Amino acid sequence: MIIAPSLLAANFACFGKEAQRATAAGADWLHMDIMDGHFVPNISFGPEAVRAVRPLTKLPLDVHLMCSRPEILLEPFVKNGADRLTIHVELGEQVTPLIWKIRSLGRKVGLAINPGTPMSALEPFLTQVDLILVMTVNPGFGGQPFITETLPKIQQAFAWRAEKNLSYHIQVDGGINFQTTAECAHAGADAFVAGTGLFGQPSLARAVSKMRKIAEKNAPANVPEISSRNGFLLASDS
Repeated sequence: MIIAPSLLAANFACFGKEAQRATAAGADWLHMDIMDGHFVPNISFGPEAVRAVRPLTKLPLDVHLMCSRPEILLEPFVKNGADRLTIHVELGEQVTPLIWKIRSLGRKVGLAINPGTPMSALEPFLTQVDLILVMTVNPGFGGQPFITETLPKIQQAFAWRAEKNLSYHIQVDGGINFQTTAECAHAGADAFVAGTGLFGQPSLARAVSKMRKIAEKNAPANVPEISSRNGFLLASDS
């Protein structure tokens, strides 16, 4: 199980020290949310933040581009030390050339999906990516409550991975705390992005360890059966 503290929830006044603190706490990746004020109604940080953090940690830098024109940002982020670049399936016709561009830069590819987007939008790209990011809140701001109706999306990504014999990670981001980690792990997630759910705890190290143990305990042994109830896809109770 991969625990990826989101630096969006870190103390910006000591950004570098927060990255080091997350590293010392036993995190697996560091997650960096990049917002451009167009694709989402917020602005966070850019390639220079990655450049500043890169010498301070050996952890993979997991960069999530919530941007309407990620093509102009790929090379700067890679140059400054990003290890994985995640784009959004909502970009439509831009997705295929963006995936190939990231590959050409020698980096891992992630593909994110928003709560309101049908999972069918992801299916054509499953063999081309290293990670599926299921957004469990509407992207743009940290600290939002978890959207329970996104759990079937995780189940579907998990079922596809087994059926098609693929190996992508299934990442979740948004409202991830100890309780929702258990729910997402049970649905099939194996990479957990948490901002306030980790940085808001008294001990970051204990929080990372606890979240990982919860995820491992609740991981499914088999592909969960997917059924329909009240218009939503839900895991079988059996």
